[in-house]
Amino acid sequence: MGPRELTLSLLDELFTGSPEHEFDVRLWDGTTWNPPGSGSPRFTIVLRHPGTLRKMFLPGGEVRMAEAYIYDDFDVEGNLEAIFPLADSLLLKLPGRGKRLALIRKLMSLPRAHRAASGRKPARTRGKPHSIQRDRGAVTYHYDTSNDFFALWLDSRMVYSCGYFSAPLDDLETVQERKLEYICRKLHLQRGERFLDIGCGWGGLVLYAAQKYRVDALGITLSKPQADLANERIRRAGLERCSVEVRDYREVEGTFDKIASVGMFEHVGADLLPVYCARAYRLLRARGLFLNHGIAEPRARTGRRRPGFSDRYVFPDGELLPIDATLRAAAESGFEVRDVESLREHYTMTLRHWVRRLEAHHAEAVRFTDEATYRVWRLFMSATAHRFATGQSNVYQALLVKPEGGDSGMPLTRDNWYTSAW
Repeated sequence: MGPRELTLSLLDELFTGSPEHEFDVRLWDGTTWNPPGSGSPRFTIVLRHPGTLRKMFLPGGEVRMAEAYIYDDFDVEGNLEAIFPLADSLLLKLPGRGKRLALIRKLMSLPRAHRAASGRKPARTRGKPHSIQRDRGAVTYHYDTSNDFFALWLDSRMVYSCGYFSAPLDDLETVQERKLEYICRKLHLQRGERFLDIGCGWGGLVLYAAQKYRVDALGITLSKPQADLANERIRRAGLERCSVEVRDYREVEGTFDKIASVGMFEHVGADLLPVYCARAYRLLRARGLFLNHGIAEPRARTGRRRPGFSDRYVFPDGELLPIDATLRAAAESGFEVRDVESLREHYTMTLRHWVRRLEAHHAEAVRFTDEATYRVWRLFMSATAHRFATGQSNVYQALLVKPEGGDSGMPLTRDNWYTSAW
């Protein structure tokens, strides 16, 4: 049996009976395979060479499959997010040991592929996990990719966290500005207050808070390219009491009236969670507010796990913790938990905006980086949209207060979050 016939046989074995029928597969010679009962395809899997299925499934695992896509052993035309229900169903119907060995033998009969893996390479982190030095390397691996690359698909403020939607068809600029306003209202920012943004990215929140609420804003990031662009934007806006510094949250000193951390918390890690909460508590004045916005897993992971695709190519050393662990650590540090809000659906919609914009700027993205980097982000954001849409991940805003003698200083209602008055 030749590679073409063997590949078609394997496709029958792998995908026939799958409940996800809205796709087809195109082989390297133009042959098209359709699953029985398939309708109009939402996406097409394109196998680039006779050894593609071997490359995808041997030795197996998430990273192997992702690398086969990243380095163009196969491509996906159409809606990439739609492939993940198919992957989920494939994992559920894995055959028993005997049939699995037979499947492996078939895969090994396909030709070996010797294709150069050019472009983005996996992260190489060194040092003690979540030390300042190692965190700096992990963060810069992701965020130093290219300011121009991120600007292609983020909003004009380059806000790299979920927007805040009032309707599914809201545009990206609107939902990101609404999210910044929502954070400022939750924090009850007042003119002249000292405001700290931990993990400020390209400075979208500190710029907004300084311009509209007239606070003295300090943003910190571990990425120098982010800080350089943020400070250039601050200079152009003429904001003298606003700045962004390259600094770890453990290196910040002073006292602040309000603190926000939006999309940075995922880099902290379970072991450093008490240190992170204690540092924020120490930096706040009495009755100061801390808004912590971060992605969470629905339950704690048990035992050691092998590094996945995101660990190797996107967020090295990133850890997603269950919300109860975060709130427990905050309370043990002295904070009073005043509000917790899930924005899960908002992140699904934001990610879909980002993916569409990235795909629309494919040529420019490759010019600023390379094809592998473009595919890493397309794959990562599509997979994450699927995880949020199916409830495998969540994102929470927790509003915490540093009480003084039992007095929180908080209002009796949340009306100010949705109206102009406190």
